[in-house]
This record gives sequence, structure tokens and C-alpha cells, in this order.
Amino acid sequence: MRIIGIDPGLRRLGWGVIEAESGRLRHVANGVCVTGAGDLALRLLQLHDALSEVVARFAPEAAAVEQTFVNRDGAGTLKLGQARGVAMLVPARAGLPVAEYAPNAVKKAVVGVGHADKRQVDHMVRLQLPGAVPEGADAADALAIALCHAFHAQSAARLAVAVGGAR
Repeated sequence: MRIIGIDPGLRRLGWGVIEAESGRLRHVANGVCVTGAGDLALRLLQLHDALSEVVARFAPEAAAVEQTFVNRDGAGTLKLGQARGVAMLVPARAGLPVAEYAPNAVKKAVVGVGHADKRQVDHMVRLQLPGAVPEGADAADALAIALCHAFHAQSAARLAVAVGGAR
């Protein structure tokens, strides 16, 4: 299964594509969609167009998006939510199932600790995806989100087999 992980951001939206097959994980690509300053609507359009191009180019079969956490800056949180809407819309429009994961769940799945810092996430992504060189922290986070989804999908598949065998 080819999975795209997306770390939403209005200025920098990270993305990472991996393949998960028979318990093996492989890095495919990663990057960052960057917007300029200015009109919010145009920045959202830039994110939409750039992410649509990534999805068309790498043809993932599933998408995973990080959930937004609310912070003290209400206006910033709302803008991030709008970028997250684009991050969910693009894969949904391409017909992909879209899963959502809390930031702490991603860190726990990849690092083993729910409050890991960016360096720890980057380090574990590189360990689990040999040859991967994330294009910055946003891309490393996106790869971690894709890894988290792969781990959850593998667990769900094992559970389905176990339940099926118990019948």
C-alpha cells in the first residue's frame, strides 16, 4: 500500500510518501509545499494545487493527516484548520481514504514517546526508512504520519486475520 502522510501548515505543508508491503516499509518521496505571504485564499489555492500535483505524481492509495491542536492563538489555529481542510480535501477528491491522527499518537507510534521533539522524530524516521532524507522538519513529520498509518493498518490487518481465524 502506498501512503501519503500530510503535516498541515499554511506556510509550509509537509508531505511524505511511503510504501508498506508485507511488513516492509520503503521511502518513496517527501517534500514541502510552501506558500508566500498575502491573501489567505490565494495561499490555500497554492496549497491545493501543489498537493494535488504530489498526489497525482505519486499515486498513493491512502492518506493520513495530522489533527490540529488548539493553542492560545485562536486566529492562527483557525488558519491552520483551513490548511488542514485543504490537506484533507485533496486526497478525498482523489478518491483516497483519509485517516486522522493526533500529534501525540504519531510520536508514540514512531518514537515510542508521545511528547518526542522534532529531532527525535526525524531520527526515528531515518532509522525506519533507510535512505530517507526528509526535506526539513515538516517533511519528517509527514513521513512519521505515514508511518503511523502504516503501523495502524498492519495492526488492523492482523486483528482481522485473528478474528477471522477464531470463527
